[in-house]
Amino acid sequence: MRPPAEAAGRGRRLVGVSLKAYFGLERTRRWVAAVAGLARDGHLPDGVDVFVIPDFVSLTGARELLDGTGVQLGAQDVFWADGGAFTGEVCAPVLAEAGCRYVEVGHAERRRLFGEDDAVTARKAGAAARAGLVPLVCVGETENHGAEAAAKECLTQLAPVLDEVGPDAELVIAYEPVWAIGAAEPAGSAYIAEVAAVLRAGLPERAGTTRLIYGGSAGPGLFTEVSQAVDGLFLGRFAHDTENLRAVLAEVAT
Repeated sequence: MRPPAEAAGRGRRLVGVSLKAYFGLERTRRWVAAVAGLARDGHLPDGVDVFVIPDFVSLTGARELLDGTGVQLGAQDVFWADGGAFTGEVCAPVLAEAGCRYVEVGHAERRRLFGEDDAVTARKAGAAARAGLVPLVCVGETENHGAEAAAKECLTQLAPVLDEVGPDAELVIAYEPVWAIGAAEPAGSAYIAEVAAVLRAGLPERAGTTRLIYGGSAGPGLFTEVSQAVDGLFLGRFAHDTENLRAVLAEVAT
């Protein structure tokens, strides 16, 4: 019998790290080199896909450092058009040429700080899919009103995305409860598992691989408790120490 993450339509387990804007160029280079070292030392488990998302300026350098390691590259955002007179934006075909596989859209910070709504997120996800990239769509409820309400809010956020991204395209959904960001107590594992199960049950049938990962405050021990409901983890500052990343990869692999 296939493990949960190998069930039809779900694909392999997935672990990713976004560096946001915490690092400068040189520190990003050192961190990516350390991740490449983990891979070359045999700490990239079979059956687990791994990706890293540095800032835009670091993408091509990261691609060179990760070449041949199996670690995949992602971008933190994308513009919704394929090209043109859009000063300051980065379009999906350029990200594909830079070696990216994943593109993160709809993060809570993009929604809160830049006013990006579900429609904008959907257009960006569609642009990524058109370029052959995998949209990584962040969703999450703003208030803690229970698992059923949380899943319903996430499905509402995803509805326009599913209209823009074809049913054959690969898709990653990162569930991140907004109310738990920076809270004294993170969302509990039972709550995460319940929301994820209801969310997954509410998704339409898709031919393309659809993976659901958890992107809240994640560390060692969490995946063991939620592995029946999610396909992996999306890590933040915890993974700035690559030894922490190594520990999580080992846990996800088992």
